[in-house]
Amino acid sequence: MLIIPAIDLKDGQCVRLRQGLMDDSTVFSDDPVAMAKRWVAAGCRRLHLVDLNG
Repeated sequence: MLIIPAIDLKDGQCVRLRQGLMDDSTVFSDDPVAMAKRWVAAGCRRLHLVDLNG
């Protein structure tokens, strides 16, 4: 099984949307590069990046 972590970006921050609503998001980090580095340090070789501002 291949698990690929996802980082959702909104206004330059790492977020998770509640029920897919753009107006209802939780911010997990304001530094996407640091978040990506954490995943890489944990052994991930791939990341799925989603720009919600498109």
